Amino acid sequence: MTSIAVPDQPPEEQPGTGLRADAERNRDRILAAARRLFAAEGLGVSMAAVAREAGVGKATLSRRFATRDELINAVFADRMDGYVTAVAQALADPDPWHGFTGYIHAVCAMQAADRGFADVLTMTFPAAKALEARRTEAYNGFLALIDRAKDSGHLRADFTSQDLVILLMANAGVVGATGDAAPDTWQRLVAHMLRSYAAPGAPLPPLPDAPRPTALYRAMVRLDRPRTS
Repeated sequence: MTSIAVPDQPPEEQPGTGLRADAERNRDRILAAARRLFAAEGLGVSMAAVAREAGVGKATLSRRFATRDELINAVFADRMDGYVTAVAQALADPDPWHGFTGYIHAVCAMQAADRGFADVLTMTFPAAKALEARRTEAYNGFLALIDRAKDSGHLRADFTSQDLVILLMANAGVVGATGDAAPDTWQRLVAHMLRSYAAPGAPLPPLPDAPRPTALYRAMVRLDRPRTS
């Protein structure tokens, strides 16, 4: 018996076939394009720009990812897994202060490596349930890190979890501002902040060299240029 396609449905969505190979390829292309654009430019990239980068139409993008939050959830699922893993590794460190400082540096390094992830860590996406669940898991682990570091006597008693949010916001700003003009600037910011979190007598992390004035000047020139989407 000859099969008949159901009218008004795209070929890749025909019932009984599941997600066909061409649909899978489209999804992979969209995710790859979104990763590239988000990593380079942050989450300000438009959905239209993602569709163009992927070489698909807006309708195809909408079929695969009905909302922006769905796309962000899919793109950053592995990054959020790494975020949670970083907490677990820090909690396993027998030295609570070393685990705390190591975690802060690791998360800020994740931001530096991916501007989109830098944004993700300072924003919320209520519709991205899986992503937000992993964020909550990481946050609860960080609360335990704070308690351990304070109990060791090395973390200031007035440090709160909100201070991490402030640091991540500041670091995201530095990463976005310096780009490839002065890409290691974030490390000096993080070292200064970790030193400010230390209680008297705590081992202080080394302070990286300041960026060269010419590098910062290039970053400032870069900021003055209008961004295109």
